[in-house]
Amino acid sequence: MKRHSRRHPKSHGASPPKRRRGMKMMLSRTEVNVRGLPRRLWQDLYHLCMTVSWPRLFVAFAACFVIFNLMFAVLYHAAPGSIANLNPPGYAGAFFFSVETLATVGYGDMHPQSTYGHVVASIQIFIGTVYLALLAGIVFSRFSRPAARFIFSDVAVIRPLDGKTTLMFRSANGRHNNFIVEASARLRMTYDTVSIEGYKMRRIADLRLVREEHPLFVLGWTLMHVIDEHSPLANQTPESLAAMDVTFILTLRGTDETTGQVFLGRSEYLVDALRWDHSFRDVLETYADGTMEYDYEKFHDVVPLHDLKLTLEPHI
Repeated sequence: MKRHSRRHPKSHGASPPKRRRGMKMMLSRTEVNVRGLPRRLWQDLYHLCMTVSWPRLFVAFAACFVIFNLMFAVLYHAAPGSIANLNPPGYAGAFFFSVETLATVGYGDMHPQSTYGHVVASIQIFIGTVYLALLAGIVFSRFSRPAARFIFSDVAVIRPLDGKTTLMFRSANGRHNNFIVEASARLRMTYDTVSIEGYKMRRIADLRLVREEHPLFVLGWTLMHVIDEHSPLANQTPESLAAMDVTFILTLRGTDETTGQVFLGRSEYLVDALRWDHSFRDVLETYADGTMEYDYEKFHDVVPLHDLKLTLEPHI
């Protein structure tokens, strides 16, 4: 099943309204074009540097570095004789002198020899020191930022368990060499609804989990919601869920035992990610010597309950 797209109604004799340009963002699998807000690059510059990809960040740093030195090379070149032993002569030598000044290399051959040259070099050193400090701070912040490696199953299953219809999700700790302590999980459902006055809105419902906390999240964690008479999913069918444009949002939170940093993880499931009358394939196997094996290759696999029952029946 696919998400229902919202389109402008067609009117006879008039062309459809043109889509105005704006900032694009992805909400689940839907592309949302956000417009009407002013773009304040300088106010969100730190957030942009923290979220942009590493290649784009280094390209931006390199571009700033080159532009910065090209500008100061113009200042040095504007006053001939301000730099001693300029080599190569002309603008190229001024550019390389600017690079050496910014990096505080100080080879000793080229140096300012006039008051004007010393003033420009002093300004460049001050601005360059601030630039390098900001660059180092951003790189350090990105490296030190906690990155959760929570693994979520591609699909969710709905199956009977202990005589009750249960919605089940599977998650795992991708860093199996460290422990996530006091882990917690929350499950919410967003859906479209219409009030008695005919007002359309998007609502959020909390789905209670059988266990919302895990004292020691090491390998896997199956999160379950019982669909009873108190559940928002009571008496729902795949068709009714699709009509309401339902999306399930599963969030995990926990503290890394080694670093003490808080990890956050999130996954979203649309209606087409639900597998009715299916079960997750068992990923944990115990051998005769007592050792256990957790197979991540089977983590996303599901099997129909009918096939699972056949494999459990004794052979005669």
